[in-house]
Amino acid sequence: MPQDNKEHTGRVTSRIENLRSMEPAERLAATAGAAGLEVADIAALGEGPVLPMTIANGMIENVIGRFELPLGVASNFTVNGRDYLVPMAVEEPSVVAAASYMARIARGCGGFVTTSSAPIMRAQIQVLGMDDPHAARHRLRSEADALIEMANQRDTVLIGLGGGCKDIEVHVFDTSPVGPMVVLHLLVDVRDAMGANTVNSMAETIAPRVAEIAGGHVRLRILSNLADKRLVRARVSLTPEALTTPTLAGAEVIDGMLEACALALIDPYRAATHNKGIMNGIDPVVVATGNDWRAIEAGAHAWAARSGRYTSLTQWERGKDGRLHGTLEMPMALGLVGGATKTHPAAQAALRLLGVSSAQELAEVTVAVGLAQNMAALRALATEGIQKGHMALHARNIAILAGAQGHQIEAVAKALAASGNVSVDKARELLDGK
Repeated sequence: MPQDNKEHTGRVTSRIENLRSMEPAERLAATAGAAGLEVADIAALGEGPVLPMTIANGMIENVIGRFELPLGVASNFTVNGRDYLVPMAVEEPSVVAAASYMARIARGCGGFVTTSSAPIMRAQIQVLGMDDPHAARHRLRSEADALIEMANQRDTVLIGLGGGCKDIEVHVFDTSPVGPMVVLHLLVDVRDAMGANTVNSMAETIAPRVAEIAGGHVRLRILSNLADKRLVRARVSLTPEALTTPTLAGAEVIDGMLEACALALIDPYRAATHNKGIMNGIDPVVVATGNDWRAIEAGAHAWAARSGRYTSLTQWERGKDGRLHGTLEMPMALGLVGGATKTHPAAQAALRLLGVSSAQELAEVTVAVGLAQNMAALRALATEGIQKGHMALHARNIAILAGAQGHQIEAVAKALAASGNVSVDKARELLDGK
């Protein structure tokens, strides 16, 4: 089993000793040193006004200010043999700590392994008002090559990068509240973009011709956030020894994790919370890198319900070797170009900290973090329960609410956790006693 301080292949080591116990400035310096960040990136991630009002005012409408979230870094991640320091923008205690701890356990077992399909996004063109929707489908299919060529004329830069519209699908809905309809899907390789603007523009471009061929009128011309052609898969394999706790053998922990996952597989009430835990890991990376977390959430939950019944996004199994094998497959439409990824200084710095070179690599690391977060939740549920660790970390928030400042925060938080009474009243009592 590799030692914790062993450097894996890649430009950085994600294992930074004592990161948790450092002050923020020390933590930033250590992270920046490990990742080789430039001075401008350190400034963008540290103290001070990161997002100038001039940029903020151009990003959205009716700007009156800026809203910040804590930006943490998850350490210990090894994905496909390479180390990553993962930026996470999130307000919930325990998320970054849990991801880092699970990544450390996985690191000793070879880390996470990921794969992904091509970055294919869909645009939908809705056609109504036809008397012969099935014949219209065949007419559209017969013109597929011409429609693809017409769509690709809209974005010659994308074609030059190896992307572009690759195919079309045509779906018929015989009945709907507004009558029969045909829906044409453009399947577009968007390369390193999230792809919304690209596929929407292509749909707008060919919509008149689609209506003419189909013999109806077009209404919607817009992307789908169910990016089921743009899938990412992550897996991890854990030995019983890696999961052993002071009070439980690893095989017992595996039993508990499998039992916890089983409920999420069969019960949508549990699956909703189970999958929310996965998104606890994914959303912070998406937010930190300036991507669209609402699109990722929509795609994830639609994918979880693709069978007609909402279920777990992950699968956990025991192999013949006694190891616990976890897998996660889901849509992941992330980009490195366009939107806030290119306008927000902190998002740009976060991407440089992560050190990814393509949107697919970003997506693969992000899904690995989601799998780590699910692993953390299941392990906690199978051992001491979800609240013990969460409340210990939540104690810092309670200490701040009670009026603790500076070094008082950590001291009061530790005392709260030790007392088992994580409440504002107890925190005030501890402060008054200091």
